[in-house]
Amino acid sequence: MERPEFTYLGHSTVRCDLPSGEVLLIDPWVAGNPACPEGSRVLERIDAMLLTHGHSDHIGDVVELARHHRPGAVVGCFELCQWLARQGVENTSGMNLGGSQEVLGCRATMVRADHSSCIDDGDALVPAGVAAGWVVELPEGYTFYHSGDTALFSDMRLIAELYAPKLAFLPIGDLFTMDPRQAALACRYLDVTEVIPIHWGTFPALTGTPEQLRIELAKLDLECEVITLQPGQSY
Repeated sequence: MERPEFTYLGHSTVRCDLPSGEVLLIDPWVAGNPACPEGSRVLERIDAMLLTHGHSDHIGDVVELARHHRPGAVVGCFELCQWLARQGVENTSGMNLGGSQEVLGCRATMVRADHSSCIDDGDALVPAGVAAGWVVELPEGYTFYHSGDTALFSDMRLIAELYAPKLAFLPIGDLFTMDPRQAALACRYLDVTEVIPIHWGTFPALTGTPEQLRIELAKLDLECEVITLQPGQSY
């Protein structure tokens, strides 16, 4: 079963090179992302983007990248996409929790996240609908889950039951999201065999580490591989 090549660009930004050759970018924040290596900040193509919520450390480069690359779809919460369209972003495709749509031949489903969502629009904070995660199923059946920023919630079991992802991208930094202990329990709820930690190490306040996640998974006696990617590395 073919799967994408995943490149971690730091914080929560993930580039997915699909078997078709197309590029799906999740939570595009590269230019102002202190964790993103200089050589990874220039992308040669972007065919679609998935957005989890409106905070600047997740959508900081959507407008500029969309204007440059003109992706076929910029997908996110309905209110967030309305705001982006007003900034001149083309091909926005708003949706809401529980919905699915086709993105680059994949089935992208917007699922729950426990987090806030607003846009820093100059002197104002603009509500951006709800925060979300994404379940992406490739045509061949390989499925992965990017949780976005979230706390632990027990309904992650429903994500496992409905979509059976093989791999999860989960935040571990603490303070604004889950810490490693909660992320380990999320792996149990999701029943995934692989986890890639995100939203860690970018700033001193994000104290969780992949090694702590390994320790917490061992305490739960879970056979889930922690794939630690430094920014710029691929899996």
